[in-house]
Amino acid sequence: MMRPMKSIDGILAVDKPQGWTSHDVCAFVRKRFRIPKVGHAGTLDPLATGVLVLLIGKATKLSQDLSSCDKDYFGTFELGVETDSHDRDGRVIREATWEGIDLERIRGILPSFVGEIEQIPPMISAIRYKGVRLYHLARRGTEVPREKRRIVVHEFRVEDQKGPFVHFFARVSKGTYLRTLVHDIGETLGCHATLSELRRVRAGDFRLEEAVTVEALKKFALDELERHLRPLSSFPPYAYLG
Repeated sequence: MMRPMKSIDGILAVDKPQGWTSHDVCAFVRKRFRIPKVGHAGTLDPLATGVLVLLIGKATKLSQDLSSCDKDYFGTFELGVETDSHDRDGRVIREATWEGIDLERIRGILPSFVGEIEQIPPMISAIRYKGVRLYHLARRGTEVPREKRRIVVHEFRVEDQKGPFVHFFARVSKGTYLRTLVHDIGETLGCHATLSELRRVRAGDFRLEEAVTVEALKKFALDELERHLRPLSSFPPYAYLG
């Protein structure tokens, strides 16, 4: 534990570990370095790993702008399984045979999932309904209507298949639920599908190569943290925040 001698402002790319929420990472950095204001741009689900953009100090004012960027992912989905959360962290609610579903068949239906499309957000999400997070309602067994959202899938390609597990790459706009995109692909194939792995490798200008791990942060001194921050001056429209 340490107390900064001066105000610390900047942007840090963290390689979020699996099982941590985005809030967990913010809380860890806030406590570890005794920084009062730490936020993030673009939530990652607990199952997902990879680039989480942390906003420190005055950089928290950039949340909306930095969350609106496109993002790149590598991931894996499992055919033949549907869960209530659309990923493997959820409860299995349906299973079906996936035999006969190969890469050729999957690629054949993918054009309808690329471009500007509409998506219904999952019940297990942080979206609010009448002031209540949807995941709270889902835990009570309550399902409510959700408005469709317009998103952009710039690219979605399947690269490999091993049994029911299909590996893919995706480049998507803000607000895209990849686990729901996978679910919808499974419904179109007629065999169900659920997201089993996801790794974000880019969020706007931030790439995995520059991201620091939580394990590294546990060993950082304050000056090491500062060396890894991108200054506000690197974002000219917001340089005045510094």
